[in-house]
Amino acid sequence: MPRAESCELALRWRDLDLGIIPSVSVNRVLYRRNSKYEYHEPKTAHSRRLVEMTPKLATFLKGYRQGREVLWRELGNELSLDDLVFTNVKGNPICSSSLDREFGRVLKRAGLKNVRFHDLRHTFASLMLLRGAKPKVISEALGHSSVAFTMDVYSHIIEGMQQDAMMLLDGVLPKAKNGVSWKK
Repeated sequence: MPRAESCELALRWRDLDLGIIPSVSVNRVLYRRNSKYEYHEPKTAHSRRLVEMTPKLATFLKGYRQGREVLWRELGNELSLDDLVFTNVKGNPICSSSLDREFGRVLKRAGLKNVRFHDLRHTFASLMLLRGAKPKVISEALGHSSVAFTMDVYSHIIEGMQQDAMMLLDGVLPKAKNGVSWKK
């Protein structure tokens, strides 16, 4: 039996809520086998999730949708809620090999090397941790089975954050009676 290739971008327009609290519903995965596409349930219950998105991303996606609607009309079609958000020029799903190839071209133009598409996920988690997001929220957004797993993967990011956290705590505690304080 031929190996199935995973397709990274299985989002449909119905999976996006671009309203007041914009979010993405991750509820299926897409595989290609023998040139046919198959949708499946995600591997684990934690993989199915609702992830809020930034207002800037929602604004971008609204404009992107308008552009796609125009393109589809020019091709004699109407964009439906079941259509994929990201497709190739023929309207087919984008699979891993094509995504990696195109991502590589973008990186080359930007002068970057040794970055995988999957590394964007690590960048998201690292930036969120550095900005003080709660590990539980990050773990849920990534679809990890536990916060412990997330913290194991990203512990190198938080090593320098412990002293900062203690300084924050010290700022809300009353001064010691003997005048000793952690503040420098």
